[in-house]
This record gives sequence, structure tokens and C-alpha cells, in this order.
Amino acid sequence: MPDPGSLFDLFNPDPEESKGAAAPFPHGTYEKNGVTVIPAARVQGGAGGGGGEGPQGQGKGSGTGFGMSARPVGAYLIRGDEVSWRPAVDLNRIILGSQIVAIVALLTIRAIVKARAKAGR
Repeated sequence: MPDPGSLFDLFNPDPEESKGAAAPFPHGTYEKNGVTVIPAARVQGGAGGGGGEGPQGQGKGSGTGFGMSARPVGAYLIRGDEVSWRPAVDLNRIILGSQIVAIVALLTIRAIVKARAKAGR
């Protein structure tokens, strides 16, 4: 099996192979190093629209919009009769989560120190 560090490379194939492809994972199922790889993604989308008129009937307007995003969540790796799941690691999310935990911990420690200092007076 490929090492976990190369899983991101499996989601990002050679740009020369995917010229003109609009999809984030244009290849679907493919084989690499004797392992069949089936990438999986979380795809989200949304649309909205609206219209309105200014005060006293001055000006009218309307509009619509659509947005879509896809993020890799992992891949099924098939080697012979063995199937395994390899989750994609989102390092940015891990770093952001760690920063949030650190900030909350520091604010909690600060509140405890202030409360002890106030009680010691």
C-alpha cells in the first residue's frame, strides 16, 4: 500500500493528465502502484436569489447566485481482495483546531489566575 503521506498526491494527479478537466477529481477510479484507488469527496452546494425595490418605488433589482465546493475525505484502496479506507488528513483544519484549543486554554488559565488573585486580597 502507498504510504499515508502520498494520499494527497493520489487526489492531485499530474496536471498534464487532467488538462481541461473541470471536476476536482476528474479521474474517478484509477490504479497506481498496483493499488486501485477510489477517491471520495464531500461535495456541497447552495443557491439563492432575491429581488427588491427601493423606497418610494425608486429602483428595482434582483439577482441569483450559486456556489459549490468539494473537499477530499479519503479514498478506498483496493489491493487484490483487500479493501481499506484511508482518510484524507486536512492539516489546515488540525492547525486551526489546535489554535482554538490553545486560545480557550489561555483564557481559562487567565480567568483562574485573576480569580485567585482577587480572592487573595
